[in-house]
Amino acid sequence: MINVTKAYLPDQEQYIKYVREIWDRGYLTNNGPLVQELEAKLKEYLNVDYLYFCGNGTIVLQIAMKALEIKGDVITTPFSYCATSNVILWENCTPVFVDIDPETFNINADLIEAAITPETTAILATHVYGNPCDVEKIEEVAKKHNLKVIYDGAHAFGVTYKGKSLFSYGDLSTCSFHATKVFHTIEGGALISNHPELDKELHLLRAFGHKGDEEYYFAGINGKNSEFHAAMGLCNLPNVPDIIAARKEIFDWYDGFLNWDILSKPKISSDIDYNYAYYPVVFPSEKVLRNVQQALAAEDIIPRRYFYPSLNTLAFMPKNISCPVSEDMSERVLSLPLYVGLPLPDVERISKIINGHLSP
Repeated sequence: MINVTKAYLPDQEQYIKYVREIWDRGYLTNNGPLVQELEAKLKEYLNVDYLYFCGNGTIVLQIAMKALEIKGDVITTPFSYCATSNVILWENCTPVFVDIDPETFNINADLIEAAITPETTAILATHVYGNPCDVEKIEEVAKKHNLKVIYDGAHAFGVTYKGKSLFSYGDLSTCSFHATKVFHTIEGGALISNHPELDKELHLLRAFGHKGDEEYYFAGINGKNSEFHAAMGLCNLPNVPDIIAARKEIFDWYDGFLNWDILSKPKISSDIDYNYAYYPVVFPSEKVLRNVQQALAAEDIIPRRYFYPSLNTLAFMPKNISCPVSEDMSERVLSLPLYVGLPLPDVERISKIINGHLSP
């Protein structure tokens, strides 16, 4: 079977070496030495000042909203994984969906201002497929209306925009280190801050809001991660350049094999060093997409409708907001298998199956 993705696994002996060290110390969690080492190396690799290694890519969004005291309405994208909008609901706020740009699939920054009301306090935008949002326009609108900006950078590890880490933009940025990501710690995530004054608060928020046995400051949450997860990150981090290079090679193979007279894909910004996180393809109709899905499934090839459905259409959303571009794209986009070790013959076979089933 060829799945849409496959977790990269480092040298087994290297990981076991870390596990033996953990066993010898008997220190398993609670901001242990490997967690601290990983945070330091991630800050150096990403060239950011403040980074907090946490349990997953969802909890970091919740902590970000709590740290910035977000209330009321939050402008967000309908084209993302449900974690983005679910977090807004979990923090007792209301998602206000703004449609996406038809070329980048990111939130359309030109439509944000019209959605702002007196109840709006923040913008939560996703760098979809690791492709940067229009960060300059979003910053301009946010400053004008005194809004906080959080970027969901779940797909954006290692991406630089105009020479800076994409995580450097906004008030807070987050990332997922789930096993399916370009860089992973099995489960995990990071919160990246541009505000030194938030440093102590963010440390406390991920650790129940207290330190020591008697010092309690506020109601935090358990966002910590373990030494075993940090060990996986320490094994994987040195391999990230090779991982990205391998993914780019597969990306280029698809580019060469697929029929672009009928297919299309999101436009990638020219101002970035990209991480090749996903390979999304847009079909002429949902019918064609489903035909291709069935043909691939018959060969044990499993792509993913990433993202589907458009989040504004979920029945439990409190506001009924039309987002026609997102609704259209979500019905026609399919992410193809992309992972280190996917052989050239399989990429060619996948492409031939797709090209052979593009008729309505």
